[in-house]
Amino acid sequence: MCLPPLYTTPCFCLVSYTLLLLAASPSRAEVIQKRFARSYSHLEGDVRWRRLYSAMQYFLTIDASGKVRGTRSYCTNSIFQVYSVSVGVVAMHSAGSGLYLAMDRKGKVYGEEDYGPNCRFRERIEENGYNSYSSERWSHRRRPMYVALRGNGWVKMGRRTRHTHRSAHFLPFPM
Repeated sequence: MCLPPLYTTPCFCLVSYTLLLLAASPSRAEVIQKRFARSYSHLEGDVRWRRLYSAMQYFLTIDASGKVRGTRSYCTNSIFQVYSVSVGVVAMHSAGSGLYLAMDRKGKVYGEEDYGPNCRFRERIEENGYNSYSSERWSHRRRPMYVALRGNGWVKMGRRTRHTHRSAHFLPFPM
């Protein structure tokens, strides 16, 4: 098809192409109105029953006195209810002892009777498939403090932990 010389000038082609683009795409205001806010409310309030198995080959437990440590044997203190508080934030409640896992500002991990701000942990899925749990409230020199078990089963202070340490990696086994 042959076009008259008026329609083949570069200026006309540029203007007509721009008009086609404007006619085909909605205005910026329409695009913003059509966007949907991401809602993760379905993830909040979820309760999971788990046993947290450390990469150091211990199950995390909280005994009745509030002491946190690792054990290799099966006990009811190692069964946790993991509550989703908000997106990526969990609270862990021991079914056997009735205490929440908590961390203070010095990085000490302990069991607390009542749920509070020290009981909130950020759950992070690591590249190797393990999970790590850092205190949402406290950090040490702008680095998060993680729940970690040593090679002998005792709890490591949060100040001395990183998410790359094997001692801070846990596998949440379903019950």
